[in-house]
Amino acid sequence: MKKLHITIIGLGLIGGSLALAFRQNNKGCLQVTGTDADRLTREQAVKLQIVDIVVEDVCDSVRDADLVFLCTPVLQIVPLVEKIAPHLKQGAILSDVGSTKQYLQEELTKILPNHIHYIGGHPMAGKEKSGITAADKDLFRNKWYILMSGAKASSQAIALLEELISSTGAILTTMDTGTHDRCTAVLSHVPHLAAAALVNLLEECPDPGHGRQLAGGGFRDTTRIASSNADMWADICMTNQEAISDSLEKMQIMLQGLNEKIRRGDRQAVHAFFHNAKMRRDELLACLPENSD
Repeated sequence: MKKLHITIIGLGLIGGSLALAFRQNNKGCLQVTGTDADRLTREQAVKLQIVDIVVEDVCDSVRDADLVFLCTPVLQIVPLVEKIAPHLKQGAILSDVGSTKQYLQEELTKILPNHIHYIGGHPMAGKEKSGITAADKDLFRNKWYILMSGAKASSQAIALLEELISSTGAILTTMDTGTHDRCTAVLSHVPHLAAAALVNLLEECPDPGHGRQLAGGGFRDTTRIASSNADMWADICMTNQEAISDSLEKMQIMLQGLNEKIRRGDRQAVHAFFHNAKMRRDELLACLPENSD
């Protein structure tokens, strides 16, 4: 791989982890520049040696970049690209890590000049912790990293991005944006909403304070992802509304049916609900890549 100049905009968990993974696995082959709107984050990026160089001005950070990764909340990405587009060099590759893709591909295709290669991406990796101090060079190892088909990019640009992403240990696959958004609504977005709802449901306990004290390992495991970044998840809901709402409605119907079975004391039907879920989860776990937890 030729020596590349990579710029990462947004040095949170994903952006910081990308920087660490790229530097760790491509030593001497690239330079990683980082920028973030938060001054403390920029200072920590230097202190923790997350990136090679930190640049305060986002437009200056992309001027010489061969690849630019957008790692901000989804609703910040379009105005950010409008700002940096005039400063991108000809042939630069632009990618993002947003959890919703159809909205971004439609909007960015409208505003990007023809000489910029745009390839949407989504690493299916994360933690309940957010921010640069949670960055992990192995975050993407054995995790799916989805690149969008139908990208506004040359085959050479796609191949270069694939090579770079593969260096992190991620497992590459491609999807069209519509299928991606419907799948992630079920696999990621609704589970985060459900986890947050369970935490908020604690306030319905007769004694919420006592309930919080009693919350054990099972509750903590089930709601772990509710500690994720609120800005990120609000933006995801606003940019994948139809797929999320459709999945929530199906879940509501399922839970309502279960509630009716419980109220009428139908143990056999309730048992079947749990049994089917266990069988499906066991089958799911058997299909997951090794060390994908």
